[in-house]
Amino acid sequence: MWSEEASALVNADRSLTELRAVGPFTATFISRWFAELPDVGAPPPIRDGFLTYAHARAVVAQHPEWAAALRADHQMHSDETDGSAPLEGMAVAAAELGRQRIAITDHSKTLRITNGMDEARLAAQGRRIDELNARGDGPRVLRAIEMDLTPEGASDMDPGALARLDLVLGAFHSKLRLKDDQTDRYLKALANSDIQVLAHPRGRVYNFRVGLTADWERVARAAAATGTALEIDAYPDRQDLDVEHLRAVAASGAWVSIGTDAHTTGELVFLELGVAAAILAGISRERVLNCLDDQTLADRVGVVRAAKRRGSAERSDTTMAGGKRERIDTTPGRKGGSRYLRRDGAGRFSNDQTSAGRSVAADKRIAAKNKAPKGMKDRGD
Repeated sequence: MWSEEASALVNADRSLTELRAVGPFTATFISRWFAELPDVGAPPPIRDGFLTYAHARAVVAQHPEWAAALRADHQMHSDETDGSAPLEGMAVAAAELGRQRIAITDHSKTLRITNGMDEARLAAQGRRIDELNARGDGPRVLRAIEMDLTPEGASDMDPGALARLDLVLGAFHSKLRLKDDQTDRYLKALANSDIQVLAHPRGRVYNFRVGLTADWERVARAAAATGTALEIDAYPDRQDLDVEHLRAVAASGAWVSIGTDAHTTGELVFLELGVAAAILAGISRERVLNCLDDQTLADRVGVVRAAKRRGSAERSDTTMAGGKRERIDTTPGRKGGSRYLRRDGAGRFSNDQTSAGRSVAADKRIAAKNKAPKGMKDRGD
């Protein structure tokens, strides 16, 4: 996360103590390593494929044609859920960095550990955003959300509330340590008619979680087919998708969206990590949502929504014709308003059962235990 490589300071005969958190003692060790480079093996998968901030800045500096991508940040959080600053503070900080558009993507209601928003709070935040935009003295603020997806790819918010937003990100926040292939899980999520962006797809975290496994070429093709953008989460310890997986996205012609996933104003600077990953992977600028102007982005979101609804209706008709009718009950207020799956014919599921396949009692037990591990930042994932 240093803004410059240590080698640049050594080559310029500058003190290493200019680097953040480096004092004389640490500077001595770094100087010794430059004098006689130690043999450092390949990093384990849990620490592999991450760019340094200094490297990312250098890559972006060499490609000024990507400046438009740096003007929009499509994921950040406010103190409405698990961020540390109000949305007005995030907007001011973004403006100081030259951002012209930001998406406030606070968490949805199922993610209780982050104080996730229900439909009423989401609507109230939307009104505050409209008031902020009416002032016209800052970046355009998109009404958005990072909605929790069940492992089956289902939403946890009312579709009507989501339809009033400018952008909907869907994200997995559970069962992220499974080792078996999760391709089907991604295909279901990408077909979800409520979302336009699949956020931090792998779910990896540096030195904490390696992320999910899938046939990424197939996932990328499905993203291209549904019009769903795959996110480049530029948060330093996420960088998800990474350069290697983004090459499959580039080959498929799928869209990408770049966001810092910032939870503080200071984390907004890391957008360059996501832009650099796109450059290094060969992503076309014409397939980056950040590069679109406001109206073109709105048009794009509308096209994706309409296409997905048509596809969903066609799948529903096919299912009903085959005698396997299922429907999703999106009634708000039912144990947090989660979406309940019912089967009309065989009666396998009853009206008062399941949130993402769990009983209400199981939900309560999980909520009671769902606390961040000691020493870990409480970010709900």
